[in-house]
Amino acid sequence: MQDENFWAAQFERHRGRLRAVAYRMLGSFTEADDAVQEAWLRVSSASGEDVRDAGSWLTTVVSRQCLNMLRARSTRREDPLDTRVPDPVVESGDGADPAEQEVLADSVGLALLVVLDALAPAERLAFVLHDMFAVPFDEIAPIVDRTPAGARQLASRARRRVQGLPLTGSPDRRQQRRMVEAWLAAARGGDFAALVELLHPDAVLRVDTGGAGSKLVRGPAEIAGQAVLFRAGGRLARLALVNGGPGIVAVQDGRARSVLAFTLRDGLIVEIDILADATRLSTLELSL
Repeated sequence: MQDENFWAAQFERHRGRLRAVAYRMLGSFTEADDAVQEAWLRVSSASGEDVRDAGSWLTTVVSRQCLNMLRARSTRREDPLDTRVPDPVVESGDGADPAEQEVLADSVGLALLVVLDALAPAERLAFVLHDMFAVPFDEIAPIVDRTPAGARQLASRARRRVQGLPLTGSPDRRQQRRMVEAWLAAARGGDFAALVELLHPDAVLRVDTGGAGSKLVRGPAEIAGQAVLFRAGGRLARLALVNGGPGIVAVQDGRARSVLAFTLRDGLIVEIDILADATRLSTLELSL
């Protein structure tokens, strides 16, 4: 029998992984922390249970909670999915919080999280658990109330939706930095032609202000036009790693006003995701 002290120790041991699972499921740190906390309440009342693999069991508990939250979100969602930008992970250097470093260790780009947001809850869960955390379909099946073959099919459908987006790998940081620096220089100088040259023909700009200013813009010329309009913000910009990829944090009066994440393909910028929701940015506690 495993007592309460055992479960407290196991929960602390696996907390970083559980938060990383919840973040990829939900795309929100606030909701991820809520899911982990709710999981702890369930675990603390199960001190008499005998579990062979504590890590797997805890992952299952958190995953069930995330699935319930995803289903509840889909029934009440009012914000348009095409302009919703998930919470970014901004790398803050050697002094980063250990929980943040756990998430950064296997970062998922914002572009991928945007696509995951559009999946059905069960598809997202099956894909995240199997493709990102190597959880076997035998363990995923009972969470989504499917057979292992059915769980595999859910993950396969999700995989087709995210095809072409990077999951992991070793990106060329120097190339990424050069691209972002070139973008900043062109935006600051109002160089429309240079901005267009940096953009992929299928480029997309997504801006989430949390309100009326949210927008989805497609096409190099249209996106370059937006960048020229707001070029003054480029003077306050700082280069950063956002979800493990190239990014910019626009700062004013010591506070982050927006976080930009760039996704590259074929040496060009194919997606720019901007979170400019002041309320949500204030909860991220970014180190600037």
